[in-house]
Amino acid sequence: MPRKYLIPLITVGAFLLLIGGAYAYDNATSRAIAPGVTVGNVNVGGMTAGEAEGKLRQDLLGELEAPVIVSRGKRSWRLGPGQSKVAVDIDGSVQAALARTNDETFLVRAYRKISGSALDASVEPEIFYSAAAVERFTSRVGKAVDRPAVDAALAFTVSAVGPVPSKSGVATKMGRLKADVTRALSVPGANHSVAVAVRKLKPKVTTKQLASKYPEVITVDRSNFRLTLFKDLKPVKSYPIAVGQAGLETPAGLYSIQSKQVNPTWYVPNSEWAGDLAGTVVPPGPNNPLRARWMGITAGAGIHGTSEPSSLGSAASHGCVRMAVPDVIDLYDRVELGTPVFIA
Repeated sequence: MPRKYLIPLITVGAFLLLIGGAYAYDNATSRAIAPGVTVGNVNVGGMTAGEAEGKLRQDLLGELEAPVIVSRGKRSWRLGPGQSKVAVDIDGSVQAALARTNDETFLVRAYRKISGSALDASVEPEIFYSAAAVERFTSRVGKAVDRPAVDAALAFTVSAVGPVPSKSGVATKMGRLKADVTRALSVPGANHSVAVAVRKLKPKVTTKQLASKYPEVITVDRSNFRLTLFKDLKPVKSYPIAVGQAGLETPAGLYSIQSKQVNPTWYVPNSEWAGDLAGTVVPPGPNNPLRARWMGITAGAGIHGTSEPSSLGSAASHGCVRMAVPDVIDLYDRVELGTPVFIA
């Protein structure tokens, strides 16, 4: 054979031999995952399929199955794998890692394997969990954490009106809590310790606002026949009164002034004690026992001036609170509709 043909033939032969060797080497090592390949946060490079499965069950699934601990202050709640039903498609992840290993030409793969270079590829594992379990769990945490705001209120006695302090409340940021729990179950490497984030709830009425909300308060002490007017939650004046007689007692409880009238008309109750006047209407004048002023507080009962000042200091009325005419005029001018009236 002429020399001019020998060198090209040798060159072609060597090339074909190199190609064949590369193919044979790649084929012999195709069952191993390339170095540098990770599944989630687990390095499975250089492993066979079986080895990678074992590694993923131990490190990836084992990590995801760790309980999610949600805490608020000294309280904590646990979501375990039996509740969350967390799972990983291990086989699918391994097959995806092998596919990523073998998706280049055999020459490139052979060169990478011979040179020892890493593929630097990541496979996202398919992770499953029960969304319903997360919903139930976070709802349970929210119910335990949430605390409504409490408005300031008044604590009544016949001799004092004291504030019951307001309290701030908290509400769980449910969207954030669900996202944090979901992340712990579905993102490899995510923190399984979750702090409950809350927003503060402010009361509508604070302790400082009570005095302005209740500028005047009336208390009625039936036992001692006294009516006391409070201004800015402090007693400013006390008046002698008459209250309901036995069987027609002035009703105890917390009420408010619902109506006000100067020189009121008397709509006589259709009751036996009213005699011939029962069910009639008595206009203002000398025959009307409701003198000067009327402040209605509940179902036919009210505060009014009396034509019988001698009855003050006794249980003599038919359920109303009687006052001397000058006193009822004085009180009338000091209070507004809606003023609380506490009777005890």
